[in-house]
Amino acid sequence: MPDLQQLARSIGEDKVLTDLADRLLYRYDAITSGEVPIAVVLPQTTADVAATVRFAAREGLPLYPRGAASGLSGGSVPTEEGIVISFTRMRGLRIDEVGRIAEVEPGVITLEVSEAAAVYGLYFPPDPASYKQSTIGGNLAENAGGPQCFKKGVTGDYVEAVEWVDYRGDVHTSSRRAYDLPGLLIGSEGTLGLITKAWLRLQKKPKHVRTLMAHFADVAAAARAVAAAVAQGVVAAKLEFMDNACINAVEDAFSLGLPRQAGALLLVDTDGDDLEIVEEELSLVAAACSANGGSVRRAADEAEAQRLWRARRSISPALGRINPFRMNEDIVVPRSRLAAVVSEIRDLGEAYQLPLVQFGHIGDGNLHPNILYDKNTPMKRVHELAQEIARVALRHGGVLSGEHGIGLMKRPFLEEALGSAGLRVIADAKREFDPINIFNPGKILPDNYPL
Repeated sequence: MPDLQQLARSIGEDKVLTDLADRLLYRYDAITSGEVPIAVVLPQTTADVAATVRFAAREGLPLYPRGAASGLSGGSVPTEEGIVISFTRMRGLRIDEVGRIAEVEPGVITLEVSEAAAVYGLYFPPDPASYKQSTIGGNLAENAGGPQCFKKGVTGDYVEAVEWVDYRGDVHTSSRRAYDLPGLLIGSEGTLGLITKAWLRLQKKPKHVRTLMAHFADVAAAARAVAAAVAQGVVAAKLEFMDNACINAVEDAFSLGLPRQAGALLLVDTDGDDLEIVEEELSLVAAACSANGGSVRRAADEAEAQRLWRARRSISPALGRINPFRMNEDIVVPRSRLAAVVSEIRDLGEAYQLPLVQFGHIGDGNLHPNILYDKNTPMKRVHELAQEIARVALRHGGVLSGEHGIGLMKRPFLEEALGSAGLRVIADAKREFDPINIFNPGKILPDNYPL
């Protein structure tokens, strides 16, 4: 049995939890559960993280990095007895106004970065739906995006450098100016090393934002409207989509006046510092929507824009009123295949007799089909439907994940997605960065690629 008291003496008694009641709470993320860890470490400094890694390496214990546990792929749950290292106490945040950089520790909540930067007229663009809960460490692990990803990009696009701890417990600071080591660590789900600090680029808040909502008879018309607008050079700040089932779920819950008969609904923002260009882009989107049979409603002011966007923000609580549990899937497909993909997924939901709604970031083809179920639903059927949804994405030239990660849930499909040669490259990188397989084992790579 490892001497956990030795670790506690090294980094502080209050940073190591060993009571069963505490440990049980750290076997979950937002979608699944894993093994009960033998200990939970709550580091406050990079030195604490390094000491924990050295201890775990000596004792042969795996480490499972964890942020707010809002992940939707099982990426942070333990797959065997080991140590969960939870970064929620590492909350250092400093804004460099002149350099437009945020120096951030991994336990900082995503929204807090923009709140701190707002004093200087700056903000952090990546905004996953969980931005009020998710941590920067988790966003880096999954390379999270959000509604603004079409124009503004995802988390990794804003990283200047990272501080990280390797399997020996050595601390490194790596920039992106030469060999892009941060590019390997971002999105690796904590399987290559532990990020303990990041330097994130900030942007000026745009002076002008304009908003519209459009609804269509079917998804194909909405997809054609988006494609037409993009073909004319529109780069919208937000391009969000809801299908008919999603529209009715929100309307049932909150009576927002959404068109229940609509097959699809688009929410669009254009933004920038030049009002003429912002207005022109919105007009191009409106024209493309109208030309494809859409009914367009423009927001007259910011207050109305907020009311329109309330529909998008209401999806999660609305779905919770239908069934207490849901599996939030995450796929990306070419925009040209969107209508076919949405139709096939809808048909799968009917075949499996499970309620299913679809929404997502239509600008880059990122869809979030949500499977709804209750405590009496056989989980085998839920997982089978999720697997079939993943296969739909692959058949249409898409990928398994846009921002939720591979984790546990999509490991079985990675070879279908990347091929054996692609998986060998990932396995080689894992062996090079983590030859003792200490960091988040059992994630991403299928079992037939042993390390």
